[in-house]
Amino acid sequence: MMRSLISIIGCVLLALWYAGCSESDTTAGIEIGNPEIASRNVGFTANFSIDYSETKKASLAKSASDDEYVVIDTFRLVLTEVLATCSYYNKSNGKRQDNGDYLGPDRKNTAAVLPVSFADGAVYRDPFKNLDLSTHGILKEIKVSFQIIREGGFNSISGRVRVGDKKVPFVYELSHFQLFSLFYRNSQIDIQDSLVNLSVIFHVHRFIDGIDFASAEVGEDGVIHISENSNENVWKILNERFIPSFLSLQYEYTNDEGLTIKDYTSDVLNELNNVFYENIITNGNFKDGGQDWIFYTQFGGAADTAIIEEDKSNLMKVHVSEGGSESYSVQILHEDISVAKGAKYKFVFTIWSDIETEITARLGSYITYEKIGFEEHVPVTKTGRSFEVEFTAIVTDPFARLDLNLGKNEATFWIKDVQIIRIK
Repeated sequence: MMRSLISIIGCVLLALWYAGCSESDTTAGIEIGNPEIASRNVGFTANFSIDYSETKKASLAKSASDDEYVVIDTFRLVLTEVLATCSYYNKSNGKRQDNGDYLGPDRKNTAAVLPVSFADGAVYRDPFKNLDLSTHGILKEIKVSFQIIREGGFNSISGRVRVGDKKVPFVYELSHFQLFSLFYRNSQIDIQDSLVNLSVIFHVHRFIDGIDFASAEVGEDGVIHISENSNENVWKILNERFIPSFLSLQYEYTNDEGLTIKDYTSDVLNELNNVFYENIITNGNFKDGGQDWIFYTQFGGAADTAIIEEDKSNLMKVHVSEGGSESYSVQILHEDISVAKGAKYKFVFTIWSDIETEITARLGSYITYEKIGFEEHVPVTKTGRSFEVEFTAIVTDPFARLDLNLGKNEATFWIKDVQIIRIK
C-alpha cells in the first residue's frame, strides 16, 4: 500500500506525546510539521510497466495471462522530464509556490532524453537526481513528460488481440499525440527506506475494455492497423482512453493539431472526492501526533506546540508567546484536502483558550491563498466549544489547505477533533 510521502520522509514532523499524560502536562518547544527540517537528498527512482489486472490499484503490476484478450508486446516512449512540485514554508524567503525541482534526465544536455520500454518493465535510478525536501518543503506532485517520436518504434503500441481461437497482431498508432505529461499526486507516490519511487503504470483494461476488436478490419498483411486511416472509430476511442489509462491524477497533452488539453483523470479524481460522511482531513484527531499538520510563524509571531492526551483522546496545544501583527502570524495548517466544485461539506472542530479571543479558520488554495471553501472568524471561549460551518466548494482542488490562524494575541489554545466531511 502506498504511504504518504509527507508522513514517511518527515515533511510533517511527529509531535511527541505521552500516553497517560494529563491535560496539565505540556511539552514546551515542540514545533510540529516544520518542512525545513525534512530529510535531505532523498533518493528517487521511477519504474515503467504494464498492468493487466482487473482492478484499478495493484501493489505490483500483473503480467498478461495466457487467455488475455489483448496482450501488448511493444510499447516504448521517450521520457523528456521528471519534475517534483512542492509547497514550502521558508522563513527567510516567505511562503510561496515552488516552480519545481527538476529530477532528470540530465538537463545540462538539452537533447537528453530517456527511452523507456513499458513492455519490459523498466526501472531507472541513475538518470535522476535526489529530492532535496529540506529546501523545497512538502512534495505535492511529480510531473512526468513524454514525447512521441515518429521513428524508431516510439510512435505506436503493438501487440496481439484474441479473435476467436486466434491471436491477431495489431498496431495502434499514436499519431494523435505530439507530447504529454502525467501529474501524480503525493498520495500516489511510494517511499520506503528514504527512497521515493514513482510507478508509471499503463492499465490495459482501462484502455481496451468493451472494445470489439473482432469487428475491426484486418489488413492484407494480417495485422489490425488502428490509425486515422484504418479502423478510425476504434482509433478515436483509444485516443480518448490512452492517457487516462495511466491513472495519474491529472494529465496534459498536445495533439496533432498543436492544441493543448489539460484535465483530471475522472477515475482517480472521483475516488478522491466521492467520499461521504467520513473525515477527509488525515489525522484530524491527532492520534498520530503531529503527522500531516504544519506549524508556521511569521510577521513577529512566536509559539510552541504540543500533542497531549486527555481522557484517552489527543488534542493539540498551542502556546502563543508573541501574537505578531497579523492573525496569520501563527498558523496551524493542513494541506492536500481534496474538494469538488459544487459539493457540499461540513467543517467542524473543538477549540478553547485561556482567554476570550477570536481566531480565523479558512479553506483556501495553497498556491494563491484565495478562499475556495469558507473563511470564518471563530469566537473562542475558556470552555471547550464545538464550531461548525457548512460550505460549498467553489472550485475542484485536490490540494486545498485548511488554515487555523491563531495570531495577534498572546494566548494558549487547545484544539481537537478537526473534521471536514462531505455531506452532499
